[in-house]
This record gives sequence, C-alpha cells and structure tokens, in this order.
Amino acid sequence: MSLKHDGAPERLDRWLWHVRVFKTRSAATEACRGGHVKVNGEAAKPAAHLQPSDLVTVTGQGRERLLEVVSLPRRRGGAPQAAEAYIDRSPVPLPRQPVPKREPGTGRPTKRERRQLDRLRRS
Repeated sequence: MSLKHDGAPERLDRWLWHVRVFKTRSAATEACRGGHVKVNGEAAKPAAHLQPSDLVTVTGQGRERLLEVVSLPRRRGGAPQAAEAYIDRSPVPLPRQPVPKREPGTGRPTKRERRQLDRLRRS
C-alpha cells in the first residue's frame, strides 16, 4: 500500500474507507454525518482532515472502536496493508449473553413463558 509522501492531509471519509472500517465511502460519509465518528473527541464531518497521531472514534454495530492514525494510504489495499495504517486502541468487547431459545416443536409460549423470556432479554 503506497503512502502519501507530501504530508498532505487526508479526508476522514476516504481514510475510513481506505483502512476498511466501512465497505463503501458513502457508508463512511453517512456515519460521519450521523455523528457516529469523532476525531480527537469531537464530532467530525466527512471532509475533516486527518493527520498521523489523530484519534478516530467510530461507534456502531454495538461497539466502539478507537483507532489511532499511523499513516495516510493513497489507495485502498488489502486488509493486511489496511491494518498497518492504524493502531487499534479499542476496549475489549464484553462477551454477549446467549439469547434464550425454545426447543423446536414445543408449540407457542404461554403468556407466563413470554414474560419470563422478556425479562431475560432485558437483563
């Protein structure tokens, strides 16, 4: 993956797409506009400029990712090259609680069983 050598800043939405945080650049743009992306603790627009050592926070999909910018790639490459462009400082995600399930063929749950399932899902 080639890197920018002129020290020019990179657009936030392009960087997020280059390092494969989002599948498309338009998805990265929408996340920025929706307030799901912050740079150095402040909400950022898609055209915000990034420099090495900036801290990018991306929230979504049930977790928060903290990415420290290491380099500004010129183009989108493979996943191994994309991982070299940042340092992942995200907290370790908590293990998910298994969702209670009913055995197949046991019929519809009773009102009492539905309430118990709702209580388990909320906790």
